[in-house]
Amino acid sequence: MTVLSFELPDGSTKNVQVNHLLNAGYAGREQDEVQAHIAELAELGVPGPATTPALYPVSPYLAQQVREVRVQHARTSGEAEWALVITDEGVLLTVACDHTDRELEVHGVAWSKNASPDVLGRKAWWLQNVRDHLDQITLKGWVGDGETPGTLIQDSSLEALLTPDYWLEVLSERGLNAPGTVLISGTVAMNGGVNQFARSWKVEMADPVTGLSVEASYVVEQMPEPIG
Repeated sequence: MTVLSFELPDGSTKNVQVNHLLNAGYAGREQDEVQAHIAELAELGVPGPATTPALYPVSPYLAQQVREVRVQHARTSGEAEWALVITDEGVLLTVACDHTDRELEVHGVAWSKNASPDVLGRKAWWLQNVRDHLDQITLKGWVGDGETPGTLIQDSSLEALLTPDYWLEVLSERGLNAPGTVLISGTVAMNGGVNQFARSWKVEMADPVTGLSVEASYVVEQMPEPIG
């Protein structure tokens, strides 16, 4: 099983073995906007969910803290998200980038989520320490054609998404609110006119109250063509 290691604001480190990994989808608080987004995706051939919000189980080993993501073709991209990580001492909150295979997505969203890793930040906060001002925390994503992602592609806040507490209740109903469960939040809108099929990605979650931020960044490497 994958073991993630998080640096906490007090300088200590918390290690967590991942037993369950889930990706939320269509998880905006304004479900009218979500339905409009589903209609847009349908025009691109992406099948809509049976219900919203959606929740996709993902192979636990895909929760990673890597600097490089290897893919099979050019049409893959990330998504700026937050992640909750349940530990034996409480719930951690960090940033994540759900790297998704867009070609596979048209055949099944759940399949596309299992094609690439969820890249998590190396720092985290205790959820209980930021719960009273979650909506003020910003969530941003950048992309780049080279090694450094410098073009803003996502710019929002946690106010746009269903809350960690909402998902903790869902996990409790499914018997998954237990140490070792990681849940990725679903994403926010991308800025128009920016190429998401980028060489490099960076996501950041920043807390204006504490002045702290957590980030994750990586480059995308396309693997050689297969033989056969």
